[in-house]
Amino acid sequence: KEANRPLPNKGDHGLGNEKFKPVVPWPHVEGVEVDLESIRRKNKAKNELNHPGVDNKQQNIVQRQYLTFKPQTFVYPDPVLRPGVLGNFEPKEPEPHGVAGGPGEEAKPFVLGPDYKESIQASIKEFGFNMVASDMISLDRSVNDLRQEECKYWHYDDKLLTSSVVIVFHNEGWSTLMRTVHSVIKRTPRKYLAEIVLIDDFSNKAHLQERLDEYIKQWNGLVKVFRNERREGLIQARSIGAQKAKLGQVLVYLDAHCEVGINWYAPLIAPISKDRTTCTVPLIDVIDGNTFKIVPQGGGDEDGFARGAWDWSMLWKRVPLTKREKESRKTKTEPYRSPAMAGGLFAIERDFFFELGLYDPGLQIWGGENFEISYKIWQCGGKLLFVPCSRVGHIYRLQGWQGNPPPVYVGSSPTLKNYVRVIEVWWDEYKDYFYASRPETRALPYGDISELKKFREDHNCKSFKWFMEEIAYDITTYYPLPPKNVEWGEIRGFETSYCIDSMGHTNGGFVELGPCHRMGGNQLFRINEANQLMQYDQCLTKGPDGSKIMITHCNQNEFKEWQFFKNLHRFTHIPSGKCLDRSEVLHQIFISECDSSKATQKWEMNNILSV
Repeated sequence: KEANRPLPNKGDHGLGNEKFKPVVPWPHVEGVEVDLESIRRKNKAKNELNHPGVDNKQQNIVQRQYLTFKPQTFVYPDPVLRPGVLGNFEPKEPEPHGVAGGPGEEAKPFVLGPDYKESIQASIKEFGFNMVASDMISLDRSVNDLRQEECKYWHYDDKLLTSSVVIVFHNEGWSTLMRTVHSVIKRTPRKYLAEIVLIDDFSNKAHLQERLDEYIKQWNGLVKVFRNERREGLIQARSIGAQKAKLGQVLVYLDAHCEVGINWYAPLIAPISKDRTTCTVPLIDVIDGNTFKIVPQGGGDEDGFARGAWDWSMLWKRVPLTKREKESRKTKTEPYRSPAMAGGLFAIERDFFFELGLYDPGLQIWGGENFEISYKIWQCGGKLLFVPCSRVGHIYRLQGWQGNPPPVYVGSSPTLKNYVRVIEVWWDEYKDYFYASRPETRALPYGDISELKKFREDHNCKSFKWFMEEIAYDITTYYPLPPKNVEWGEIRGFETSYCIDSMGHTNGGFVELGPCHRMGGNQLFRINEANQLMQYDQCLTKGPDGSKIMITHCNQNEFKEWQFFKNLHRFTHIPSGKCLDRSEVLHQIFISECDSSKATQKWEMNNILSV
């Protein structure tokens, strides 16, 4: 086993001459499931026998926080840019292929023929990606270098902090998970890689049980797997990962379907080595879930650099790097400040993460945790930096994925409840703008937040107003503060059981008439003081034919076209002077000449509250 393990060449930080064995295709066992409940009961009984009265779950983490953050004691010099002189962490020769000339090498697209169509669709449904193609691509494949040329000439002091890489997974496909692990081992100098900690969030796929345990033995303890006794969800599983990962000074979180780029480690860790209250995020590239080609994310400025942001309904957004941030840097590829992170990929000093209380223990499954940790870092004295010279590819799930349903104990609307917890703790008076965008959440029970409020007080964390003015100053340029709502809820045909439904359409799709379901979602609309009829960040307006109603993205000064006369049960389209109308036979929504005797032009708006 030891002979097969890649060893670092100390002269070039373990990157230049390592040889990796091509991956042996793993038996295709996806789809087989095991009974975890009986295993869990057996383990619980065994634990209680061995450790009576001990509960090792994440408990009272907020109570165990420091009232002040520990001072910086580690001295780390700034990286130096030497144009024309290859950086000391750069590989001296091109990266070896996993399989010479093999599929997907250098991140080139790998396209399968029509014979594979059915099996590809089945794999996308189960895992969210084209696992048929993935299983044919080497786990050690070479990748393309998407960095700016300048990145190759940075020199970093080699006294970098060490890291534990934490990867949470739940029913992940074999090759996408293992390629994440292989890429970290292949492209990280061994002296800094303390461990890779896999957190199995109660997977029930057979290939993620004993087979995984056997496979990771080849790394002689470098890669470890810990299994949750129940489905905790991504957020709390990451906090559990922080507790299990004890060897590295820094925690590096990666999603379970990533590939790290060339010389990704030093640029990501150097700012944390310099300042322990800095959290860093790599630039995230897109791995195509069908062909596994790697390309830069769209959007951002002319260099593709973007800052993390949000709109007032708390949807994740990216906005171009501002002139102010560019002018504060000496070089194009230095790390830059970002108000928020996407959440899946970041690095943070382990002790600092614990001092922050990890994630709010009340956040469930997925959603909002990226904003919570971002606000907590900035408002309580830390920094969040995006690092242009550290790039990591990430596969985004494809349409057709069946998804992972939340466990029964979680209840409904976990993501919305998470959002409400976050804004109630961190947004101060700005929370009214969230409630204007998501009025259905006003009555949502979000649990006890007194300990989190106390944390803010004890650490003298700054106000959200300070944060919006000093750090997130560009958000309102792209996402202006929303006007107050006049009315909100379902738009129901008066005294009927039919409602306007967006059918999930956005950016130019037509709304339709469907049976009212009282669950909000695609049937939840609001009309504001600016005369916009909206759903999330989309506005209703007349379509190209001048009659049918479509839904499209809008800014604050667009599509100010509607008035609702509650007593008359009428929506008027201001530019045309016509009224909102419907056909219950064709399920269509359109505008027509106003006629007070027409029943199909009468509407009511009824509030719907999330539960």
